[in-house]
Amino acid sequence: MNLDLLSTPPATKPWEDPPSFWRSMTRAVAALSGPVAALSVDALRYNALDMVVRAGGVPIRVASKSVRVRAVLDAVLALPGYRGILAFTLPEALWLARPHGGMPAHDDIVLGYPTADRAAIAALVADEDALSRITLMVDDPAQLDLVDTVAAPGSRPEIRVAIDADASWRAPGLGHVGVLRSPVHEPGEVAALARIIAARDGFRLVGLMMYEAQIAGQGDATGPGDAVIRWMQRRSAAELLDRRAAIVASLRDIAPLEFVNGGGTGSLELTASDLSVTELTAGSGLLAGHLFDGYRVFDPAPAAAFALEVVRKPAPDVATVLGGGWIASGPALESRQPRAVWPPDLRMAAREGAGEVQTPLRGEAARALRVGDRVWFRHAKSGELAERVERYHLVDGVVADGTVGTVSTYRGDGKAFL
Repeated sequence: MNLDLLSTPPATKPWEDPPSFWRSMTRAVAALSGPVAALSVDALRYNALDMVVRAGGVPIRVASKSVRVRAVLDAVLALPGYRGILAFTLPEALWLARPHGGMPAHDDIVLGYPTADRAAIAALVADEDALSRITLMVDDPAQLDLVDTVAAPGSRPEIRVAIDADASWRAPGLGHVGVLRSPVHEPGEVAALARIIAARDGFRLVGLMMYEAQIAGQGDATGPGDAVIRWMQRRSAAELLDRRAAIVASLRDIAPLEFVNGGGTGSLELTASDLSVTELTAGSGLLAGHLFDGYRVFDPAPAAAFALEVVRKPAPDVATVLGGGWIASGPALESRQPRAVWPPDLRMAAREGAGEVQTPLRGEAARALRVGDRVWFRHAKSGELAERVERYHLVDGVVADGTVGTVSTYRGDGKAFL
């Protein structure tokens, strides 16, 4: 199904009235058997356009891992302000580089992570069209060696590669602040790797990526520790501004870069202000998992949600839904569990949490719930919900009954990109 985000949106923001919003979502899927995953077209449209405003004219590359729905990727990339995909596996990139089910092939795909998938590498080097569309990500000469064991330089066309440079903060007295990604951090380290790539047959250096997870992926309006988080982010941002500029300057003396990629949903304004950056990456802000509720500078709309049905009442103030253990990746914290959002003020049982087969919910609102009623949840991370369902049902507030069709997830398309 074609998803048009350029059509006329409603004059209001329906999610700002939660009772009305969630009741309308419930009515829209009332005839469907559960569990049901739904996308609010109004909220998705708002989030996509809001991110363009936040990017301040710098193009946004869509992080596919935070979406995992081809129709949504197509719809967002049709909007002015978006350009290209950051894919998370090479098999996914190969699939996106080819037409599928009436959907177009994408011609600007950068792999967000290094790959060791030998079968996919073999498929890439055998497909000259894909080679022109896909850029591999590297941060170590060993990754180039692996490619050469699959197909030696003299036996294949040139492969496009970009360097993933570490954007974390090595804070004096604190150590490493950020995620553990690339081993190349300092300008000299990145330049040394760039020279190795430039000197090797069969590879062409075309880009640089630096993802500042400690800024983009860390909310600064979540609780008592916010002041410390904001201090860290200010210091980290100042250090990164100078270091990224030095890295870019050193690389431009080695290879003509087509792009310098940075940022994420949580840092669009900051990264867009860095003159060394030519494009941003974002994806989580489109569907808006609840981890992205805790930021001061933006307030995403709840575009994706799922509804589970009450199947038992073990006590008057407890309603148990079937399933629910759709835990997001990362540390096993409460923040990674799905969050019950409607009816309001429901809470999970401390000793059970979100369960594989059932999730008991406590609270005064549970007293009014009956077997067969629905409870709405939001997933912690945006894209991972798509791994659980085959389709999203589209709900549009400008349509009389709310429903406007469905879109397949990667899983619904028979794809599991691990």
